[in-house]
Amino acid sequence: MSSSSTPVEEISKIREALVKGFASGKTKNVQYRKEQLIHLGYLLHENRDRFVETLATDLGRPTLEADFLEINGTISEVQEAYKNVEKWSKPESPPFTLNWFFMRPKIRREPKGVVLIIGPFNFPLWCLLGPLAGAIAAGNTVALKPSEMSSATADLIAELIPKYLDPEVVSVVKGGIPQTSKLIEYPWGHICYTGSQRVAKIIGTAAAQSLTPVTFELGGKSPVIVDKSADLKLAARRILWGKCANAGQICVAPDYLLVLREVEEPFIKELRAVYNSYFGANPAKSDSLSRIISPQHAARIKKLVDETKGNIITGGEVDVDQRYVAPTIVRDVANDDSLMSEEIFGPVLPIIPVDSVDEAIKFINSRDHPLVLYIFAQDRKVKEKVFASTNSGGAVANDVVLHPAAAGLPFGGVGASGSGYTTGKWGFNTFTHFRATLDVPGWLDKIALSHRFPPYTDKKLADLKKVVSYKLPPRPGTHAVTASKRRWGLWTLLALLAAVGALLKKRLGSS
Repeated sequence: MSSSSTPVEEISKIREALVKGFASGKTKNVQYRKEQLIHLGYLLHENRDRFVETLATDLGRPTLEADFLEINGTISEVQEAYKNVEKWSKPESPPFTLNWFFMRPKIRREPKGVVLIIGPFNFPLWCLLGPLAGAIAAGNTVALKPSEMSSATADLIAELIPKYLDPEVVSVVKGGIPQTSKLIEYPWGHICYTGSQRVAKIIGTAAAQSLTPVTFELGGKSPVIVDKSADLKLAARRILWGKCANAGQICVAPDYLLVLREVEEPFIKELRAVYNSYFGANPAKSDSLSRIISPQHAARIKKLVDETKGNIITGGEVDVDQRYVAPTIVRDVANDDSLMSEEIFGPVLPIIPVDSVDEAIKFINSRDHPLVLYIFAQDRKVKEKVFASTNSGGAVANDVVLHPAAAGLPFGGVGASGSGYTTGKWGFNTFTHFRATLDVPGWLDKIALSHRFPPYTDKKLADLKKVVSYKLPPRPGTHAVTASKRRWGLWTLLALLAAVGALLKKRLGSS
């Protein structure tokens, strides 16, 4: 444990303060939530340069990538929550049904309580403070656990949060395994975790003990299909950018390519041209390439590259001490290759040739559901076929990486790539309890609901069936079946007469 880590024995006090903050009721006030969101926005805006510096320290991230991929996106999440929190928080009426209309059904949107958000090293702002915006907008108090691997950014977050936000609403716990292990011992209103499948299993097991709901964003091996109808120059430019941005340490980065054989050679030619235009003859000296988070992760990627049986056509160099992995393209990769054994999470791009789109679909469907699937094609039918025949958290045609920032779209995984959503209104919903309410007037008992009370009789059963009768559609291949007619007209008339009678009685009694 580093000297700047939160002492494990202090975690219970931090949680107690958040419980007290929630119990005060102040986060139920939407205007108060908006104030906290404004402060969070200014925390990012006023310290933009400092965050650029910490992201460069932690990840070697160029300023353009820090701004475009992380800081701007996080501020956009805060802005969207601020602009929409009043609308998102309003009670909602379910679709009209006559049987329930007079009971005034409503759906109240209420906070889940004290929630825990555990962030990753690769996007230490967007994947931590983005969900925080949704949690604040939903009215929760929040414990934040930034990744200890992005230590400079974690230090800055821990410094700024208490300066900008109410410490009874948001608190930061710094540290590694001991702190995380202690945090997940407690029951929470919700846990949101972004990171690896291995750690997610540990968190999920602990959360199950207290029946705490969880949201997992876990990444995985996201495939890219390059069809014969693709714009190959466009595909090469966008794929290589997405693979090398943040040195490939992006959960939605393209992990491997499935390229139709008939366009493999011209596509590789385009990749080589783009590679040279991006990084030149010596990528190690490029000012447009991030670094791997740690020597340990660099050594892991080096092992994958060293053990590949594919043909390395560009890159391949790794300097573990400097956390440098050259952008690397490997062709003729087999399904059982080292590069296909796990999520690469680095700037290494395996190419697997396939004979058809059908073969590519079969290959994808034989593996875990990815966080996102990409298809480069101009043929509309090909794109639709790929989308309809596969399962993934997201599906994007003719670009990569951008969809988590698209306003209004849910971002999340499916199966092994995660569960739940963390952006925009979908993130707000993650941290919201949808509470069903009814307000049932007494006069309804005078019409039909009195039949539910003992003693039960055949007449009461028959009367109740008239109220709640239904009509199923005909079975496939058969003619329509005539069912009992609903007596909506009588029910409506009786309900309206009872409602008018109750209203008149109330008015006469007050006069």
